[in-house]
Amino acid sequence: MSTPAVPGGPGLFTGFTKLCKGLAVVLVGGHILVQVFPAVVSYLALIPARTIPFAWNLITAGYVEQTVYGVIVSTVGLLFVGKLLEPIWGSREFLKFIFVVNFITSLCVFITAIALYYITQEESYLYLPVSGFYGILAGFLVGIKQIIPDQELPLLKLRTKWLPSLAVLVSIAVSCWTTGAATYLPTIIFGTYISWIYLRYWQRKPETKLKGDPSDDFAFSSFFPELLRPVIDPVASIFHRLLCGRSESPNDSEDYTAAGAPLPGSDPIEASRRRERGARALEERLAAERLAAARSGQESGRDATENV
Repeated sequence: MSTPAVPGGPGLFTGFTKLCKGLAVVLVGGHILVQVFPAVVSYLALIPARTIPFAWNLITAGYVEQTVYGVIVSTVGLLFVGKLLEPIWGSREFLKFIFVVNFITSLCVFITAIALYYITQEESYLYLPVSGFYGILAGFLVGIKQIIPDQELPLLKLRTKWLPSLAVLVSIAVSCWTTGAATYLPTIIFGTYISWIYLRYWQRKPETKLKGDPSDDFAFSSFFPELLRPVIDPVASIFHRLLCGRSESPNDSEDYTAAGAPLPGSDPIEASRRRERGARALEERLAAERLAAARSGQESGRDATENV
């Protein structure tokens, strides 16, 4: 007798990309490694006191999950969000995003830990092993905010553009109650900010040969409620000039304007097209999953009829 198929199962758990599956194997393998050989954590996790000379932990720390809960959340998040973002960005850009955001996030966490040690003289900041994929997961939420900001989550009745802000707020709230969660808070905050910096200023657009996303809908103040934006915008513009060094001069070929006229793809029209592509990709994927689920249900019904 045939085993009845689970409704919706095949559609929900298909469509994962090869790259995401490979990275998922890395996450699971890293977790198994630290469980079998706990001493490996000292070499792969980010331990600020050991980062020099073990500088490779700035890269490896992001792919090492020390808990079962962590590896489950990271693997599921990678597979499901990856099958939305990777087809839109491309495999190369998707992998580049993960590498850059992971490395710079780890570097920022390292600098923060050193600074906190000199301020508080608490050696725990130097020897606490920090690792996990949370910075990248936070960055994925920023990518979703950029591509499909107005898509509403059915259960939460919340638009996806608020996911990064909500994740940071929840992380801050949880860290106030549990010490363990506090170790992941800097990673999540820096992962969110660095991923926004990357998508806002560094990500190349092959179709326009420009960098970043200058649209107002993706400005830093868009992470905050409308009431706070008049206060956030002036402060963000200062960091914009300090961190990114972008000149607003029309003679700058790397800027978004030339001779006072917007370059192709640098205005809100390009951002609107990007969101349309993201929404269309999401709709196509959901339709494919529903179709696969319907076919599975029909095949299951035929099998049941034949076995009666």
